[in-house]
Amino acid sequence: MTGRSVRPAVAGDIPELVRLRALLFTDLTATWGPAPPGSQWRDACACALAVMLADPASSVLVIGSASGLACCGLGAIDRRLPSPFNPGGTIGHVFGIVTDPAHRGQGHARAVTAGLLAWFDRQGIIRVDLNASPDGERLYRSLGFASHPDPALSRTRAAR
Repeated sequence: MTGRSVRPAVAGDIPELVRLRALLFTDLTATWGPAPPGSQWRDACACALAVMLADPASSVLVIGSASGLACCGLGAIDRRLPSPFNPGGTIGHVFGIVTDPAHRGQGHARAVTAGLLAWFDRQGIIRVDLNASPDGERLYRSLGFASHPDPALSRTRAAR
């Protein structure tokens, strides 16, 4: 790794976080197809990030670079009903792990993901989920993620 450290994001990072989020969807074009036209989602994303930065049930971690952000990742705690397998009823979710193409292959995604997992551990979260891209699956498996016995299914309606 380059020696850059993982840090919590601040409000001034929001434009770069939105830029990295856009890169994520560019990278997923082969899987998801091209994004619908329009950029209104960017303003909504910036507003949602501002809320996340102030929410104690969320963590946004970044690695900076001389030209902006090299990498980011987000974590959120969801409340579910308690169960015998999760008496607290809380589940963590890692998402939005994105590394700028100029900074890939330097361990940034691993460092940010490890930082989020440490944050979840401090919160007492015993289960953390994520959706892995084909490029990220090997990294996440090396950090202890495995297929869950319940398949992840999604229902998506067209955006309005």
